[in-house]
Amino acid sequence: MATPLVAVASLLLGSAFLLIAGGVHGIVLPLRGGEAGFSVTELGLLGTSWSAGYIAGCFIVPLMVRRAGHVRTYGAVASVAAITILLNALIVSPWFWIPLRAVTGFCFAGAAMVVESWLNERASRENRGTLFSIYQMVNFAASTAGQLLLVIKPPSDQFFYAIGAIFYCLAVLPTALSHAKTPQPINQVRLDLRRLYRVSPVGAVVAFLIGLVNGAFGTLGPVYGQQIGLAVSDIATMMAGAVLGGSLIQFPLGWVSDRTDRRRVLIAVAAGAIAIGVAIALLHPRSALLVTILAIVFGAMIYPMYALTVAHANDFAAADEFVKISATILVLYGFGCMLGPIGAAYAMENISPEGLFIFTAAVQVLVIAYVLYRISRRPTPNRVLRESFQGLPEPRTATPESAVLDPRSPPPAAAPAAAEG
Repeated sequence: MATPLVAVASLLLGSAFLLIAGGVHGIVLPLRGGEAGFSVTELGLLGTSWSAGYIAGCFIVPLMVRRAGHVRTYGAVASVAAITILLNALIVSPWFWIPLRAVTGFCFAGAAMVVESWLNERASRENRGTLFSIYQMVNFAASTAGQLLLVIKPPSDQFFYAIGAIFYCLAVLPTALSHAKTPQPINQVRLDLRRLYRVSPVGAVVAFLIGLVNGAFGTLGPVYGQQIGLAVSDIATMMAGAVLGGSLIQFPLGWVSDRTDRRRVLIAVAAGAIAIGVAIALLHPRSALLVTILAIVFGAMIYPMYALTVAHANDFAAADEFVKISATILVLYGFGCMLGPIGAAYAMENISPEGLFIFTAAVQVLVIAYVLYRISRRPTPNRVLRESFQGLPEPRTATPESAVLDPRSPPPAAAPAAAEG
């Protein structure tokens, strides 16, 4: 395994630098925006525009790679991301930041697609699962590290903007200086919403609903922490803890879901998320330690739902449909992430900071109601025919190429080699 890892080390390092920058960027904007007097709705629109840019990138970046090649495309999007965070520091206005955040989302989709397609090119049947797992671990560690950088007491107001820009620039270097052979062009995955709904109504509907929840919490969680009086370092710990909770519980939940109806596991974690949300709404916790513990449990409930949904949908899909089904689920999830921050912002402005969790609990009620309805309409699939659960990266860092890289997907078809100029 050592030789394949050496071959992709530059890709993993570049991805790590990019996600460290993204972790900083994703928390510093809502916090600085809140300090500058942005409304909660305006802060929510930062998450909406990021998701819109990310979805656009998933469709447009393959065309850019065909024209300019992997290395140039990756360098371009990482450089533009660095420019956006510096512009955020120079001009503090919600109506300037909102479109800039869409540009950042586009850049992240571009960088992730380049890295994932490159990793897929280097993977074989024997090591694809291992490479995929290492890629997930690197991404998780890097994004968490980026969030935790905010525990540092900054020497100036511009400190974290500069740190984010530095890591965006560092992300360019490993691939730009690598001698590794560049891969084939990225294949555009054909999406089919009707086919997904026919194969798995739960996959289609629940993907959108959990996008509402995860997009709302990922965007407005820092704002909630700020409004209840937490220090910046405590907010960073809270958000990193939520992601950590979701990561640690994925495989235990996956093990359970392989042995029962995955829909029942979805109901259980949705009920857990409702319980935490209601507890926060009723108790109004203000202790940083208690809020962080609750956030860890909340993250353990909401973040594995995406992987469970993908696994359930593919239990009913044909073997050669895995990539198309998974990519379509991701896009529906992305649309949910676009709308979730708007709904949660409305609840926070009209109820209280805890309105964020009232909103997420209400959406999880819809998840439970729909899944119960589908259980009454379709039996559990035959265990022999089901795919084993596979942990997935946090979907805000995934692209359709994640499905191509997933060890459950069939080997990619060969394509003409791309010129890198």
